[in-house]
Amino acid sequence: MKTALVTDGRFSGTNNGCFVGHVSPEAAEGGPIAIIEDGDKVTIDIPDRNLQLHLSDQEIQDRLAKWQRPEPKFKKGYLALYSQLAESADKGAIIKHKLE
Repeated sequence: MKTALVTDGRFSGTNNGCFVGHVSPEAAEGGPIAIIEDGDKVTIDIPDRNLQLHLSDQEIQDRLAKWQRPEPKFKKGYLALYSQLAESADKGAIIKHKLE
C-alpha cells in the first residue's frame, strides 16, 4: 500500500483500505504525527499497533526541537475548558483534576 489515512481526530464516511483512527499522544501534544512531513515514509503495523516513521533519530530530534504547540482553536466556552482538562489517550483520556 502506498497511501493510508492516519489521524489524531475522528473521521466518518465510507472507509476502504488502511485507516488509523487515532494516534496517541496526539499531534497537538507533540506526538508522532506532529512532525511527519509530505513525502516521509511511514510503516503502519496493524497487528502490533505500531506506527514507525522512517527517519534517523537525529532527524526526529531536530524536527521535535523545532516543533511548536499550536494555538488553541477555542479560547473560551466549553470546548476551551475541555481542551484544558482532557488528557491525551495515552494517559487514559481522563479529565484532569486541576487546570495547568
